[in-house]
Amino acid sequence: MSRSLLLQCFFASLFAFALSSTAIAASSYSARFQLTLVPSAKTAKGEIAIQSGSGYVRTMKLSLPSSRFSQITADGTLVPIAGSKDRLLWTLPSGGGNLRYTVVIDSKRSDGTFDALATKDWAIFRGDNVFPKAAVKAKGSATAELSVIVPKAWHVNTGYVRAKEDEHRFKVSEVGRKFAAPAGWMIAGRIANRADVIAGTKVVVAGPEGISLRRQDTLALLSYNLPELKRAFGFSPKMLLIVMGPDPMWRGGLSGPNSLFLHADRPMISENGTSSLLHELTHSITRVRGADNADWIAEGMAEFYAIESLRRSGGISDARYDSTLAMLKSWSKNVKKLKVPRSSAEITARAALLFVALDQEIRTVTKNKKDIDDVTRLLIKERKVSNAEFEAAVKAVLGTSSKTLATPLLK
Repeated sequence: MSRSLLLQCFFASLFAFALSSTAIAASSYSARFQLTLVPSAKTAKGEIAIQSGSGYVRTMKLSLPSSRFSQITADGTLVPIAGSKDRLLWTLPSGGGNLRYTVVIDSKRSDGTFDALATKDWAIFRGDNVFPKAAVKAKGSATAELSVIVPKAWHVNTGYVRAKEDEHRFKVSEVGRKFAAPAGWMIAGRIANRADVIAGTKVVVAGPEGISLRRQDTLALLSYNLPELKRAFGFSPKMLLIVMGPDPMWRGGLSGPNSLFLHADRPMISENGTSSLLHELTHSITRVRGADNADWIAEGMAEFYAIESLRRSGGISDARYDSTLAMLKSWSKNVKKLKVPRSSAEITARAALLFVALDQEIRTVTKNKKDIDDVTRLLIKERKVSNAEFEAAVKAVLGTSSKTLATPLLK
């Protein structure tokens, strides 16, 4: 065979391989999630519909706790996974199939308050509590969509971009994941909301009608602080939903993907200079969480940025900032170690102070060329962070081991 013919064969094979690789990468299937709210029964009818395309789903391992999920049926086969409580293996027909179930909306805490609740006029809940967690074995990735069916005169808000042709349909996606079930906070019912675009993010603040809520105040606070967080993290989400609810909802703040919940009575900024809103917003955007005994990292980072973004934006003076740090120091004076399974309020306060000291060390060592934001951006890429990974990220930014981290608190 001549040299020219060999080259032609080589490039033809290379072109065919490239086309094949592109087809594999582009293979997809559709995943349609539907939730029909039945507020009178405090339940919802859920459905997951998978349709094969150039890609397909073989199996799904689903978490369906019997305390909340019932009346479960599916096309194909659905069997319990041996040795795994409340987990089922769904094997789909070749063309796809549907899974249907009923799920309880209300979620009551030990103190008698709720972190999910359905009333005759509204419902506040998390998508990841009404759709089962799933581990998927599939070829290709999902093109996913969520539909929420509600009583007449009800409206719906989620942390997802709305499909233009239908106010009850949303495009579901998550960067880096081939299959993403709906997650984060959602609100449906007779609701009122305010919306604005801040630092490239569409922000919606929503809550039940007739309730005293600080929707415009929240947008005003974020107009100063969301740009600071965007500069710190290197990005901001396309969509952000802030849900506010009254008693008997939990009187605090809880984050979710592109969304957060804040009780209607919580102040935007507390008297001590901290902010539950900005704390939970940091969680929502960064999605950083601690691995074993590293919860202090995510909580300390969130509290640090809640205070630091206020300082950077001019929301609090340097004197007030120093006063807040002094309060955190006094509050956490009895903390002896940070490495515990779950960070308490006192541990979170002490961890925030460690982030302050670490930021100062990085600025000094690098002559202000780098700061704590550089570490945070590395943690965002990892999402779930161990103590060792945190130390490695700090070392990568500093170029040497940190003296701040050589503390008895981390032994």
